[in-house]
Amino acid sequence: MSIHRAVEILDRLIAFATVSRASNLDLIQYVRGFLGQIGIDSELVHNEEGTKANIYATLGNPNASGVLLSGHTDVVPVDGQAWSSDPFRMTSRDDRLFGRGTADMKGFIACVLALIEETAGRTFQRPLHVAFSYDEEIGCVGVRRLIDILANNSTRPSMCVIGEPTSMQTVIAHKGKVAGRITCTGRECHSSHAPEGLNAIHLATDMVSMIRELQDRIVAGEDHDPGFVVPFTTLHVGTISGGTALNIVPNHCSLDFEIRNIPTDNPERLLQRIAGKASELTEGSQARFANTGITVEIVNTYPGLNTNSEAAVVRHVQKLTNGSSLGKIAFGTEGGLFHERLGIPTVICGPGDIRQAHQPDEFISLDQLSQCMTMLRRLGDELTV
Repeated sequence: MSIHRAVEILDRLIAFATVSRASNLDLIQYVRGFLGQIGIDSELVHNEEGTKANIYATLGNPNASGVLLSGHTDVVPVDGQAWSSDPFRMTSRDDRLFGRGTADMKGFIACVLALIEETAGRTFQRPLHVAFSYDEEIGCVGVRRLIDILANNSTRPSMCVIGEPTSMQTVIAHKGKVAGRITCTGRECHSSHAPEGLNAIHLATDMVSMIRELQDRIVAGEDHDPGFVVPFTTLHVGTISGGTALNIVPNHCSLDFEIRNIPTDNPERLLQRIAGKASELTEGSQARFANTGITVEIVNTYPGLNTNSEAAVVRHVQKLTNGSSLGKIAFGTEGGLFHERLGIPTVICGPGDIRQAHQPDEFISLDQLSQCMTMLRRLGDELTV
């Protein structure tokens, strides 16, 4: 089947530099205009500042359940990456399409729009719902506003397909994530009299040691899921910042940490251990100096996804993809939120390889787009007469 139209649309989408720090409204207005030209109404759900938006549209009866196709419009930055061509101008080489977002995940969005254009003149027996979000790359932020709106609808989609790059494998589970910040406050003094102060960096390293010990216990424990490449929950410290000069005992240090939990493992138990250690160290520090100690702040969370392998959505998508194998992925998606907040059975299935995502010279193969269009056309044929 021809994918010419999907490639044309993808070329247009790549030209919108929708990195998460920038607005996505130009792309959203393009999509809204695209839908409007073929007679499809859409709803925008903006962020508080009005600088970004989700878009939601339905082909068929908006008050019936149907199937939801979902993806995010934002991409990661290209700063400091050595690209062979302009990352925001799609180029073709050796049956591969290069550009930021080709795999993650504008390739899927282009295929969905091509499907909508093909099926717009048909009668939908069951509706096709489409949702494109903003700020997924910084913690599945934008889609939450859209989910708030959908939560008030009396009828919700009966199933959801998130088109993240899975090489068209049907994915039933992904890990959840907690992002946190630990702030350590000490008492500064001249380093020649270091024992008279309280070193905030030393407090931070005590917390780092504790997090590493927690990870070691998890690795040695029994709560593993062999379906994941990394079959257990992981903790790590990603950034640390503190101190002003070598001859000053530092009074401030902060570190950012994350937990990526397998969906059967509640991260709350780990957060309680981290908070308990912070409380213990704070008690000791305040015995010497008032207004010192450690605070733990949760910056962002999103849930894991753990869809039953026998669920109807799983069997349905496997049929659409010629019985593709089931998988589990370590990276997070908006799927966990659709399932947790709305109770919509969800799988992840989309074109492209996640190993190409976020890399210089990101690409998607024409074969992957072709496989995605085949899946979506089969879906369109099922929903329409």
